[in-house]
Amino acid sequence: MAWEDIYRRKVRRSAEEALACVKSNSRVYIGGGAGVPVELIKGLTNLAPRLHNVEIIHILTFAEAPYVAPEMHDSFRHNALFIGENVRKAVQQGRADFTPIFLSEIPSLFRPGGTLPLDVALISLSRPDEHGFCSFGVEVGTTKPAAESARCIIAEINQQMPRTLGDSFIHISRLHAVIETNYPLPEAPQGGSSPLHMQVGKHIAELIPDGATLQMGIGSIPDAVLRNLTNHKDLGIHTELFSDGVMEMVEAGVITCARKNFHPGKIIAGFLFGSKRLYDFVHNNPIIELHPTDYVNDPFNIAQNDNMISINSALQVDLTGQVCADSIGPKLYSGVGGQLDFVRGAARSKGGKPIIAFLSTARDDEVSRIVPMLYEGSGVVTTRYDVHYIATEYGVAYLHGKTVRQRAEALINIAHPKFRDWLRFEAKKLGYL
Repeated sequence: MAWEDIYRRKVRRSAEEALACVKSNSRVYIGGGAGVPVELIKGLTNLAPRLHNVEIIHILTFAEAPYVAPEMHDSFRHNALFIGENVRKAVQQGRADFTPIFLSEIPSLFRPGGTLPLDVALISLSRPDEHGFCSFGVEVGTTKPAAESARCIIAEINQQMPRTLGDSFIHISRLHAVIETNYPLPEAPQGGSSPLHMQVGKHIAELIPDGATLQMGIGSIPDAVLRNLTNHKDLGIHTELFSDGVMEMVEAGVITCARKNFHPGKIIAGFLFGSKRLYDFVHNNPIIELHPTDYVNDPFNIAQNDNMISINSALQVDLTGQVCADSIGPKLYSGVGGQLDFVRGAARSKGGKPIIAFLSTARDDEVSRIVPMLYEGSGVVTTRYDVHYIATEYGVAYLHGKTVRQRAEALINIAHPKFRDWLRFEAKKLGYL
């Protein structure tokens, strides 16, 4: 049978009709990032009165999450693999769950023998090509492994989903039901790097040689780093996530991936989030390859890139070098993501440099992010044994192979000046100095 005939048989008139295989007590995966299937989510919540105890699994999603509303409690229970703003309140109030997990290990949860076998995957795809293959578009990382593992795959075919290349395709014959949609993908605000962010970016840029391969996420500091790299040559990208800044550096001729020794000539990522211009840029673009996160975030694969530079953020760092990036004290805030995957991968790369970067203060300079001890109950994402470089607007501290005394001195020197005397006093009380 021609794939076109298969496709027509799978198209449903409504999301509710397509969702017929979702039953009470099911475990349902929802596509992440900007690849979130918005219409299927609306349909699922419309079915709430006839569903009970449906577990909803996903990573960070850039869309509303009506299934975590208090009135949905009997129908749905969310299990976050990364806590986004749309579900944070529900997790912190105990109305939703959180599973701590490395991004590189999420696919293994869904596969045979894993702890989270899936009944249903709700995904968003590009239009099928002439061979009947659809691309997962902007979010391949955890969504492709989830879809491949689920008993039932329900897809939105979104006319505005770009066709990205790499290990990013599924054939229409694998889908159980389809609805056709046509709406813009969610977009990330661009810009916003302050002079302080630019100063952090300047310090990091000085650590990056020509020909290096970069990992960074989205936000003010990654954007500031890229803006400080305009005179660099032949940079590469191997990252879980990227945004418009990478596209702009490709267009400027700074990112060519020509000197990468793992996937040379290719930007390797798991997912992306940015503007419509970015989504147009990645469509059928042969320099872009998206792959599942157990491949992209595998520290062994990361380490194949010489001069691998990983840039990640933190909420707090203590004077021994422990990095908290997922909680504020015991209050769960986000997740580990791929930070430690890339810290360890970059550390094992020839010439690699794992960097943790952040502004030295929070709350309008009222709180130091460099602290004598992490808040009670804080999660340690990057251990004091894994940490290498810490960067703030006041400079860079290199901690690897240094004593606790040396670490404390180095970190105090890049803390905000108004907190340095206090940090030194506390360090002496703790016996660090």
